[in-house]
Amino acid sequence: MQIHRILGDKVRIYRRAKKGSWHASTYISGKERRKSTKKKSLAEAKDVAEDWYIDLRGKARHGELKSGKTFAQAAELFTSEYEALTAGRRSPKWVEGHKARLRLHILPFMGHMYLNDIEKGIGQAYRVHRMTKPEDWPEEGDEGYKPWKAPAQKTIHNEIVTMNMTFVTAEEHGWIDAVPNLKNRYSKESKISHRPWFTPKEYKQFYEATRANAANPKKIQFKWYAEQLHDYVLFMANTGLRPDEALQLQFQDVEIVDDDLTNETILEIEVRGKRGVGFCKSMPGAVRPFIRLRDRMKHKKSKGDADEYPGPTDILFPSNYKKMLNGILNDENLKFDREGKARTSYSLRHSYICFRLLEGADIYQVAKNCRTSVEMIEKHYAAHLKDMIDTSLVNVRRTKNVKEI
Repeated sequence: MQIHRILGDKVRIYRRAKKGSWHASTYISGKERRKSTKKKSLAEAKDVAEDWYIDLRGKARHGELKSGKTFAQAAELFTSEYEALTAGRRSPKWVEGHKARLRLHILPFMGHMYLNDIEKGIGQAYRVHRMTKPEDWPEEGDEGYKPWKAPAQKTIHNEIVTMNMTFVTAEEHGWIDAVPNLKNRYSKESKISHRPWFTPKEYKQFYEATRANAANPKKIQFKWYAEQLHDYVLFMANTGLRPDEALQLQFQDVEIVDDDLTNETILEIEVRGKRGVGFCKSMPGAVRPFIRLRDRMKHKKSKGDADEYPGPTDILFPSNYKKMLNGILNDENLKFDREGKARTSYSLRHSYICFRLLEGADIYQVAKNCRTSVEMIEKHYAAHLKDMIDTSLVNVRRTKNVKEI
């Protein structure tokens, strides 16, 4: 990092990247203060820095320098509280996400700002900042150059959420009177679209392809994995489990029972996942795949290993077989739906919900069995199923009175 000292070493001018903008820093009134000169010329940067320092000295003399808690201090307090109070309830990766967003993007933009001086439009200013190419971005031909790309809207949304939680922490400790409104005033209600799922015809094509792959895998050493994948597809599409729930499922969590209400043999599953502990009753189509999983020998890690069947505490699916699943989806031209959305193992859960609604199942019972809400199902699933529309209630005609002659 290049550093130049001016005004008797009272002001330092530096830049972090080659050919980037120069920054100035000084220590005054008991605090380190920094400023971007927004100049790439050293001579121009020195002039800006001198004017800035003289202005600071004048404000300090008249008691006009700002003081109080900064956003950086609020961010430090938020991360310490959040990590301590969510221990065991939030994954470490989720907590690290908040820290990374603050460290990489939010604090460089507004960490130096005093909370009481932050204006209401800070949310919009931050969005504009993130959607604008930085002035000191390396140019083509420079060391470390790569094309600049604007962040996705979801990325910016997550950063605004982190920013809002920091402001809430500051408000709770009395550092600010109210949380700024960070809502994007130019946003419009997003289009509701369905989750990528398999239609009944596409689902049949998919499981027939996994069955053929299990019978004749491309390589014989992949046969165990191919058989597991086929049972995984059938099991997921007949239970509606989330992929993360399936990866935590042990054999002791699943029980084969005769259902009194339907007179069918189904699975009763104790589910652990996103919503804690819940319960699920499967379709009859999940029973045979589960029996095959239970009676299939565990995969040998080496040739010398003895044959061993799964025990009660063993995981049903040690993997989600992502690479093989995607290979079959691509071979069958099923990887993307008509809107270009990629299908994943999560699409089997979406398909389960849609199949149940198509068959006329009660939406509340489906939501309860899938450990979600009726609102989420109505928004993302029922909205695009034509069979959910009752034509007897829609195609109503008023009876015309015929006058007698």
